[in-house]
Amino acid sequence: MPEISVIVPVYRAEDFLEKCVASLLGQTFSDLEVLLVDDGSPDNSGALCDQLAQRDPRVRVFHKENGGVSSARNLGMAQAQGTYLAFADADDWLPPDALEALYQALAQAGGDTAGGSHWRVEVNGSQEQEPGALPPGVYGPAEIRKGIVDRLLGERMGKPGQVLNGFVWRFLFSRRIVQGENITFAGAYLEDELFLLEYFCHAQKLAMVAQPVYCYLQNPVSVTRRYLPDYMETFQAFMQAKEALARRMGLGENLPLWRENSWWSGLLIAIGNEFAATNPASLAEKRRRVKALCQLPPMARAIRAIRPQGLGRNKQMVADLVCRKQFFLLSLLYGWKNRGGGR
Repeated sequence: MPEISVIVPVYRAEDFLEKCVASLLGQTFSDLEVLLVDDGSPDNSGALCDQLAQRDPRVRVFHKENGGVSSARNLGMAQAQGTYLAFADADDWLPPDALEALYQALAQAGGDTAGGSHWRVEVNGSQEQEPGALPPGVYGPAEIRKGIVDRLLGERMGKPGQVLNGFVWRFLFSRRIVQGENITFAGAYLEDELFLLEYFCHAQKLAMVAQPVYCYLQNPVSVTRRYLPDYMETFQAFMQAKEALARRMGLGENLPLWRENSWWSGLLIAIGNEFAATNPASLAEKRRRVKALCQLPPMARAIRAIRPQGLGRNKQMVADLVCRKQFFLLSLLYGWKNRGGGR
């Protein structure tokens, strides 16, 4: 059995997939399998998956009807044979020693989980290192709860430096924990955050490395960059699932504003989504929709309760304009960014 199973959901990925898979098969840590899950892709991705499997016996392919990234990852986890699980998106890639660094750190610490930082790669080739979930070191359950679980749950918008992105692809996970606790992905958006939140309620020892273990391409056609007309319905379903998870795991007792923080986070994403360049609505209509979003009861409560601080420059500008109800200036800001002024 392989030590590591790398799960790659594949959908409309024919332009990127070979580079992704080459980076996995070229790892200095070779005791792995690559599970390509063709999620009913309408392009040539499915056939390309089969071709890649013919070239290397470590590649296994699964074809399924389109069901979204969560269902693809769940199928991959169900079929995985490795002691540890890793994830990659088909338009990204890994540095050559990424899995070895994670595996060695985990083994030396006697841990069940390992994580690192990542490269944020722009389409022009420039890249910037973004920090990992925690600084390099080894962490036990209490430190994991405070440093990851509490930050994922909430109380981060008003605390500089506390925002934690739910990226699953910069960790090695214990398959024993995932399968033993029946942890799965759900939903079409923000599915990473719920998975991490539940997983780290069970992890006992986390080893963090300083080096980047993933290259995250800022693909302009990825699901996180294009306009999603049903985003609010998806986010409301996410909040319901988050509430249920918090109750089941006994989370949030020491974080009285976690819901407001979560709604604020969702609002910032919703605003970016409405002002996306691919949204066909007029600027005036986008502005009206954003104002209506801010008046939704849970969003309005969040705006009254928390004044965000310590965000990235662009998000901080958006949050400040929302707090001041400057929706016209907000639309001008996004109009400027969409014309290339924000680069």
